[in-house]
Amino acid sequence: MVALTPNSSFSVTIRLQLLNRAGTLATVTQAIAWVGGNLGQIDLIEQTLAHTTRDITVDASSTEHAEEIVQKIKGISDIKVLNVYDRTFNLHRGGKISIENKIALKTQADLAMAYTPGVGRICMEIANNPEQLYNLTIKQNTVAIVTDGSAVLGLGNLGPGGALPVMEGKAMLFKAFAGIDAFPICLNTQDSDEIVETVKRIATVFGGVNLEDISSPRCFDIEARLRRELDIPVFHDDQHGTAIVTLAASINALKLVGKAMEDIRIVINGAGAAGVAIARLLRQAGARYMTLCDSKGILCHSRTDLNEEKREFAVEKGGNLADAIKGTDMFIGVSVPGVLTPEMVRSMAPDPIVFAMANPIPEIQPELIMDDVAVIATGRSDYPNQINNVLAFPGIFRGALDCRAHTITETMYLEAAKAIASLVKPSDLSRENIIPSVFDDRVVTAVSAAVQQAARLEGSARH
Repeated sequence: MVALTPNSSFSVTIRLQLLNRAGTLATVTQAIAWVGGNLGQIDLIEQTLAHTTRDITVDASSTEHAEEIVQKIKGISDIKVLNVYDRTFNLHRGGKISIENKIALKTQADLAMAYTPGVGRICMEIANNPEQLYNLTIKQNTVAIVTDGSAVLGLGNLGPGGALPVMEGKAMLFKAFAGIDAFPICLNTQDSDEIVETVKRIATVFGGVNLEDISSPRCFDIEARLRRELDIPVFHDDQHGTAIVTLAASINALKLVGKAMEDIRIVINGAGAAGVAIARLLRQAGARYMTLCDSKGILCHSRTDLNEEKREFAVEKGGNLADAIKGTDMFIGVSVPGVLTPEMVRSMAPDPIVFAMANPIPEIQPELIMDDVAVIATGRSDYPNQINNVLAFPGIFRGALDCRAHTITETMYLEAAKAIASLVKPSDLSRENIIPSVFDDRVVTAVSAAVQQAARLEGSARH
């Protein structure tokens, strides 16, 4: 397997004391390069006639690689390692989000209006006119990020505490990209009935619900029930966010190779929440020839272990992934590292498209097939064409909240995907540029507008 590229998720800052003489720092940087570290910022902390103290930031490819870099530096004579800071752990220390007041409380009058006795008038207004809840409280701009911690990233069932850092990060993204106040709700239960009841009981506070990291197939039932029983948008990002961005990337990749959605053969490896949602949305967009695989091979009618969602995509002929992928035009992976081989890719149709989205290690390392594919995309930020849900969910909720949509529909997904795809101009389209950057400030505006337009056409907008 190709070695992973050093990246900031395994970044460390090493504080060193060095002799104050020419060439000493160069010895350190050479040692870092020798073991494959990626050198970042170097800061001078203190300097005397005898010594200098410096902070050196280095990206590694894993925790073990970071330790190897530190040990290599410790082995240099006349160099003293004073401290090592894991930058990712430091970033999370104390949590990543906080609540801030929108108004200052500086006088007795401020307090009287914001709290008692003035707040009583607002309470009575809402009690007498429930629609005022949206105008006079945070509800109009608040999303609950709900998880039970049963399927955290690709790490598995870590429980509600293990899921909290991810939910905090999600809240940061909502705020940074769409100005939405989102709050982590990590539930200490994995019983579907209890999750549904709990969300229903807290829904008064929130304008929308983002379900996150709930294992399949339970996530399908939980989302469907909440959508039936709540009058606010409910969106399972692992399903629909992934599907929307995958469709957007597919639209542009197919433009690049001159193929039509309705004509191509697609293999999706991974038939959990994301895989099924991708298949459903691609079918809505016109795809007709799709084969889904899970860890046991092709979803086929002869298998007796398929749940309802998997049976929806069962085909006549069984086999393994290698059988499924022969002659296909597009591979979409939402599964596990290393399941796709170069030989499988070379068995695909001409100008194949590969979306290897397992994270952090994709189904195949892009370096292995660069010369064999027309387009490759991953879920990683250190390769071109990152398929990242942050392109979808902030704009989805921004649009739904702004038009007071009571639900989110497949039409909204389709229009959101088209809006994302349209941000890459035909003149800029290339094998390394099929999807806009997550930092493109046009994305949320475009997705929000598309969602609101669809909501109004479908009659689900209340504002």
